[in-house]
Amino acid sequence: MIYLNLRPYLTPPPYLRNYANGKVFVMRQVYNNVQFLSKTNNTMKQLTKWVASAATAAAIFFAVNADAQTTAPNPWRLGIGLEAGIPTGNAKNISSIELGGTARLQYDASDHFAWTLTSGYYNMFGKDIPGTDTKYQSLGIVPLKVGMKAFFAPQFYFGAEAGAGFETISGGNTKLILSPALGFANKTWDIGVRYENFSGQDNSYGLAGLRVAYAFGL
Repeated sequence: MIYLNLRPYLTPPPYLRNYANGKVFVMRQVYNNVQFLSKTNNTMKQLTKWVASAATAAAIFFAVNADAQTTAPNPWRLGIGLEAGIPTGNAKNISSIELGGTARLQYDASDHFAWTLTSGYYNMFGKDIPGTDTKYQSLGIVPLKVGMKAFFAPQFYFGAEAGAGFETISGGNTKLILSPALGFANKTWDIGVRYENFSGQDNSYGLAGLRVAYAFGL
């Protein structure tokens, strides 16, 4: 019987063994690198998620904070005022003094401009008829005016109003009111001087008045 020694043929030659071992080594290195990259990628994903979450939370915080800081105060204000004035024109023939009270609703359109709506009651007290013990009939007026305030300096404004004045005496008329004013106003007080003209029905008159009002936000 003939025996063949197959070991030399079954055992790879050295250069093939080195090639195989090198290939295994390279494959292991590739696997390890893939695992490392996979772990690194997962870590980066987690880090990215954390950074994104932190950025979102910070954005929400700053947005809310900025909104709270930039929210404008309530623009609506109400002033309750006392009026005193000196009648002019035809009215000075029957009266020497005017007293009254008004309420003014104000809307602050900006830091330097406001719209107003004013109404109340004026009373021009009748004075003595010359040579008698009798007084002229007092003249009552209910004004209804829209207007504006333009602040030309801190707390100082120029005002203008227009509207109607309803005379309360029997047979009284409705007068056109035009009124320029200058005033001082802060968060609590509104003090203004004005000239108010009442015209219509061929009988015009006016008053030079002072208004002192307590004002507050609504």
